Amino acid sequence: MNDAVRSWRIEAIRRIEADFNRSADTHLIRLDLPRYPGITLYLKDESSHPTGSLKHRLARSLFLYALCNGWIGPDTCIIEASSGSTAVSEAYFARMLGLRFIAVVPTSTAAPKLDAIRFHGGEIHAVDDPRTVYDVAYRLARETNGHYLDQFTYAERATDWRGNNNIAESIFAQMASEELPIPAWIVCGAGTGGTSATIGRYIAYQRHMTQLCVADPVHSIFHRHFADRAVTSLPEGCASQIEGIGRPRVEPSFIPSIVDRMIAVDDAASIGAMRALSARLGRQVGGSTGTNFVACSRLIAEMAAAGERGSIVTILCDGGERYSCTYYDDGWLEARGVEWQRHEVELNALLA
Repeated sequence: MNDAVRSWRIEAIRRIEADFNRSADTHLIRLDLPRYPGITLYLKDESSHPTGSLKHRLARSLFLYALCNGWIGPDTCIIEASSGSTAVSEAYFARMLGLRFIAVVPTSTAAPKLDAIRFHGGEIHAVDDPRTVYDVAYRLARETNGHYLDQFTYAERATDWRGNNNIAESIFAQMASEELPIPAWIVCGAGTGGTSATIGRYIAYQRHMTQLCVADPVHSIFHRHFADRAVTSLPEGCASQIEGIGRPRVEPSFIPSIVDRMIAVDDAASIGAMRALSARLGRQVGGSTGTNFVACSRLIAEMAAAGERGSIVTILCDGGERYSCTYYDDGWLEARGVEWQRHEVELNALLA
């Protein structure tokens, strides 16, 4: 590495760290549950990041990891395979460093996400079959002499799980003054598996009794692999409609051994829960937040039936404005046979 490239890398890392210092931590929203005295639900609101989702943390970590490994230089084209939100955040950091960015996304990705990628200077390479995003990303990296960030492989190792203001450390720091500061459960989804890996490892490292639950769409491989490690891919034609979580194959970053429990959630239930939670908060949230909320509702009911007290923390992954033409479009849902209304009523009752 010559001095010019070394100087560029130093400046690139400084810009990313400066951006981090300008950003406040995300909020932790408390939801009291009058029907369930002694149980409190908290939402870690990751939608308040500069790029609007939980994936902002991952994108920052992936760029720093690649820079410090010498994989990115001043002329490197950055490639990523993504269902949208990770690519939005990565486009933001690529533009910050003056680098070209190409997102390989399924054609089913919500249009507002594609608009957000373009807004941050990214390019779109759409593929009809979501299972081909990996191979296409590798090919584009070769053709451009670029670097494939590969969130699905590096998510679990790019983030410092012992601290450094990762999402787990932030959650426990914000819970410190609550009456039940050590959560009984933390609930998150799995797209890459990086978030669950970070939270699970941090819980173990800090010697907490908190259990980790991963909420997973019914049509995803992760909960099936958790139940039977020999199962590593979904049958043909089986796919979740919840963007950002659930995968057709077991990703390298998914670490099942640190997960205490997985709850499979029907897509319709995710949408109904998303709608109910949005009404309670007075603003729209995304579908994966609905998936998390359904899992929380089951844990809350079990704790109440057992006479247990405790706090549960889950993640508000992104805002609902990215899904105005999909999850918040009744016609779009009806055309796909998603009957969400009953689930909204049930989850409204929990929040009443």
